[in-house]
Amino acid sequence: MPTSVAIKSIKPVTHNVNHYRVEKPKGFTFSPGQATELSIDKDGWRDETRPFTFTSLNKWDELEFTIKSYDDHHGVTHMLGGLNAGDRVLLRDAWGTIKYKGAGTFIAGGAGVTPFIAILRDLADKGGLAGNRLIASHASERDIILRDEFEGMAGLETIWTVTDDSKSSLLQERIDADFLKRHIDDFGQNFYICGPDAMVSELRDILGDLGAKVDSITYEE
Repeated sequence: MPTSVAIKSIKPVTHNVNHYRVEKPKGFTFSPGQATELSIDKDGWRDETRPFTFTSLNKWDELEFTIKSYDDHHGVTHMLGGLNAGDRVLLRDAWGTIKYKGAGTFIAGGAGVTPFIAILRDLADKGGLAGNRLIASHASERDIILRDEFEGMAGLETIWTVTDDSKSSLLQERIDADFLKRHIDDFGQNFYICGPDAMVSELRDILGDLGAKVDSITYEE
């Protein structure tokens, strides 16, 4: 059964991404990288569920979600962007297959970075980020989610690339086989991938061709 929880606060992260802090039911737990099905507790929207990753840590008193609003259609994320503190959402059980297996490279496309937020925050909290790297692709610099936080995490290496921002001083390349060969020298490490389905599928094949073992590549199934 879904649980109705109140939104405590909504704060912008980028021009189209917000942090949503919501009530945490007593005894509710999840693992970093897991998600839940959320819906808006309003008539006509309660059955419109969408998967969103927890970006908070278990020890926090509130749950947090970091959600990109897609305003090109009148869907759940568009509606979420119009909510306020005090409005309510329906929370369901935690699920997900993106779990930390050990140091490696996290590869994200756009909002696909969200399953990695809690994982990397948890590692940072425990002082266990050494040997991990985040490679993230966005359309432009202003789309980069939590850039300052990631760059401030001791032990985490970050590589940013943008695909539609000619004025940026960052890399302006697609994450493809040539990109990975230039930036990764050990394909025997762990890899974590999240982003658009086509990107994930392509990168799984590329990493396999470059020598990564199937069981070392973690992605949402």
